[in-house]
Amino acid sequence: MIRKTGRILTAVLTGVLAISLVGCGSQNQTQSSSGTQQTSDAAVTLTGAGSTFVQPLLMQQVAEYQKNHSNVTINYQGGGSGFGIQHLSDQTIDFGATDAFMTDDQLSKAQGGKVLQLPVALGAVTLSYNVPGIPEHIKISPENLANIYFGKIKNWNDPALAKDNPDVKFPDLAIIPIHRSEGSGTTSIFTHYLSAISPDWNSQVGSGTSVNWPNPTGKALGAKGNPGVAGAVKSTSGAIGYIELAYALQNKIPYAYMFNKDGKWVLPSLEGASADAASFQVPDDMRVNIVNGPGAAAYPISGFSWALIYQNQTDKAKGTAMVNFLNWALHDGQKLAPSLSYVPLPDNLTARETAMLKTVTSGGQPLLK
Repeated sequence: MIRKTGRILTAVLTGVLAISLVGCGSQNQTQSSSGTQQTSDAAVTLTGAGSTFVQPLLMQQVAEYQKNHSNVTINYQGGGSGFGIQHLSDQTIDFGATDAFMTDDQLSKAQGGKVLQLPVALGAVTLSYNVPGIPEHIKISPENLANIYFGKIKNWNDPALAKDNPDVKFPDLAIIPIHRSEGSGTTSIFTHYLSAISPDWNSQVGSGTSVNWPNPTGKALGAKGNPGVAGAVKSTSGAIGYIELAYALQNKIPYAYMFNKDGKWVLPSLEGASADAASFQVPDDMRVNIVNGPGAAAYPISGFSWALIYQNQTDKAKGTAMVNFLNWALHDGQKLAPSLSYVPLPDNLTARETAMLKTVTSGGQPLLK
């Protein structure tokens, strides 16, 4: 479970989108086996943007990293995965973060050359709701979930919902579907799941960071970022929305059991996301969707977040500082994941990512020693 006390995380979830870290230096590093860096005194500022899904973990990692590093400032703004991809492509930031890996078309438009996509977090997307008088964990089948977002199930007292929850007395209350209003990796995870379980959704709406949301009732609402969707659900009677598990826990918003591929009702959890991911092979380019995996314990709406960096760094000091921080985040920084309801990345994956970081160069020279 997430720690309910935590000044940094609380600030993140209520809309603070930037934090500064005084951290590692740019040259003369020494490195421990766990990725900790000791650095010189040269001051460097890094700017990142993108995913709000991974933001709680990233902010905590930044705060922890500054305890032993004193000369790199890291500023991170959320804004959504599409925001991060666009600004990395335009070279207006030093690194991006996304929960939807960059497509071949997006990679071809990146102005700084080859982009490395490095998984930095694994987590679960909840279906959270605000319905007075019902339990904090109801059951929502894949078919019912798709029909809620199609606008076919319009009221919480619909017999289809009652069928899966015979002991629950649902109120006569209109359903208000909440979705993201901007390009979002969390939307990509969610719509990839809907496309996997609903042929109609796959053919009529599809998947991606942005889709044309059905809204036949006129009640669907858009909100910006995981914090925005969490806030909209919490403040809107009858609402349902998809948010990363940390946001549901921190905001004390009820969330649903999902019916997985093996026919089991499962709640979102670290164990469920890990079980879901275990059935997938991560390719060399690290691009993989992991929704609806097999396994009795698998939670089917799970996904990775990736850090995005250019393989060729034009600024040696910035590039060195960035690979050093990311290498720490992939090793020591993973120890922070469980307390924030993310899954620590497996050692065999982080070892492959460290090897990728060693290909990052400036002036033809590798930056991670």
